[in-house]
Amino acid sequence: MSFYEDIATKLDEQGIESRVGGDVLFVPVTADFEVRFVEIDPLLPAANVYIAAADVDERDDDFSEALVSVVFSVEDAVRTVAHHVATDETVTLLRDLIEGTDERVAAVEFFQDTVDPQEVRAVLTDRSDLVVRVVVEDEAPVAHVWVETWEEEPLEVDLGAPTGTGEDSAAEPDSQLLTVDALLDLFDEPSSEVLELGTFKDFDKLFDALSLAVDHVEDWEAELVPVDDDYADFDDCGDDEFGEDFADGDANE
Repeated sequence: MSFYEDIATKLDEQGIESRVGGDVLFVPVTADFEVRFVEIDPLLPAANVYIAAADVDERDDDFSEALVSVVFSVEDAVRTVAHHVATDETVTLLRDLIEGTDERVAAVEFFQDTVDPQEVRAVLTDRSDLVVRVVVEDEAPVAHVWVETWEEEPLEVDLGAPTGTGEDSAAEPDSQLLTVDALLDLFDEPSSEVLELGTFKDFDKLFDALSLAVDHVEDWEAELVPVDDDYADFDDCGDDEFGEDFADGDANE
């Protein structure tokens, strides 16, 4: 079989349609765009990979395609298609969250993060945000979800000038230093706690989880407390580190 036929067979096994037209293998991803493979060598299995608008004739003024990669095997070709399908599903999910197309989150106003376009968040209370980050992992879209809660009360700082003059001021330099430290704290980011809600490949289950999070966020933020630094250090230690310590201890006995 030809390179195109091999690719088409593997894609068909995964339920992905394709068709050959002339010297191009077309793989529709959505109604709007498709992946195109164009062989570049008569002997070596190799093809340029393009992303193009679907159902647009090359002679049309609106026609445009972009070279995105080159593949040298059937496996690479199938993986490339899977990646673009997953990317489209990721974009669709983010759009559904922002537009509230699912009735389970219709009342929740998600907005896209200004730094990470794959992350959206919704303000649920004065202290808590619901965050969803959608990425492609192993050629499949995965949603990571968490609730971020900030400290309940902002830092209160006494901005009054230090009392005392002359010898009193000289005798209490620490009071002035503390005031400076307190002022610097005003520019620090407020501390927050993160409650992980898990990762989701099943998007129907994802929307159920988001709906539940909206109902329970106030209960969760009341229970969230800062994690002690010592506990965090302990949590970061791997089992291997403890195993080595215990092994050393046994050897010394």
